[in-house]
Amino acid sequence: MKKIISCENAPKAIGPYSQAVWAGDTIYVSGQIPINPATGEIVPGGIVEQTKQSLTNVKAIVEQAGFTMADVVKTTVLLQSIGDFAEMNGVYATFFTENCPARAAFEVGALPKGALVEIEAVVFTGK
Repeated sequence: MKKIISCENAPKAIGPYSQAVWAGDTIYVSGQIPINPATGEIVPGGIVEQTKQSLTNVKAIVEQAGFTMADVVKTTVLLQSIGDFAEMNGVYATFFTENCPARAAFEVGALPKGALVEIEAVVFTGK
C-alpha cells in the first residue's frame, strides 16, 4: 500500500506527480528544484542559494512525514553544470553531517524552470 505525502512548506508539484510517496518502509521524495514555496519562484542567486533551497524543500517533506534528514539513505543530485559540484557539495555537507546517505550526481542538459540543481531523496522509515 502507498501513501501520498503532501507538505505545505515545500513547493507544490508542477506536474502530475506527488511531492513524496511512502511505500512500505521507504519514502521516495520527488526531485526538488529551488522553488521558494511562499513565492512559487526560483530563489535568486547561484548554485549555493539554489542548493540550499532544494535541500530545504527536501527537508520539509521528510519532516512532514515524521522523519529527519538522518533517515535519508540515498539522494540523487542533478546539476545544470558539473562545474557547480564543489559549491553544491559544500552546502550539501551542512544538511548531511554524519552517516551521510549514498549519492549520485549528474550533469544534465536542462532542469525545469531553468534551475541550476534538482535533488531527490529516498528515506528509510524502518516501519
